[in-house]
Amino acid sequence: MRAGTEEILREYTQAYGFVNALEAELRRTVEILERSFRAGGKLLICGNGGSCADADHIVGELLKSFRIHRPLDPALKAALTAASGIPELAEKLEGGLPAINLGAHTALMTALLNDVGGEYLFAQQVIGYGKPGDVLLGISTSGNSKDILYAGAAAKAMGLATVALTGRSGGKMKDCFDLAVCVPGNSTEEIQDRHSTVYHILCAALEYQFWGE
Repeated sequence: MRAGTEEILREYTQAYGFVNALEAELRRTVEILERSFRAGGKLLICGNGGSCADADHIVGELLKSFRIHRPLDPALKAALTAASGIPELAEKLEGGLPAINLGAHTALMTALLNDVGGEYLFAQQVIGYGKPGDVLLGISTSGNSKDILYAGAAAKAMGLATVALTGRSGGKMKDCFDLAVCVPGNSTEEIQDRHSTVYHILCAALEYQFWGE
């Protein structure tokens, strides 16, 4: 990993004691996501309630700059200027890592709730969006959310890698997903607070892997 990525891991390990026990899983998650992004893959994320809000947060950190500037490739900058005739367009836009929150599509969600059942929502989107080499990140404090377990099954059938972000035990997702990052916690809010720390580490680390020195 790049020096900046290693510094991020040291920074968070020193600030948050629970991170130290998760270092191996965090490194592996960064490797899985970096490999997918470099091969042209994308990240699909699903979660319920607060975990859905976390999915939105992750998308925001990946699609635009988080800690450092992400300059566009010079060839793309030149093509943007040529296509638009607006030089500042190429200066304002920056590099992004493709990620989709599967819980953000209201019309589709209400259609599936009405026609099929909410537990199939995320799995249906994995079937529609997923390609071999993509990654599914399922977020659940219990690790037992049926809709996310179904999404994980669909992802495996489609050839996606699967990563679970869960609470202490990992629930059923620990055994059904390829990799589980299980944070300690005795309540939903404590687990969600620590999920926030985990995904900030992941987003910052990936940013440095692609745009850091």
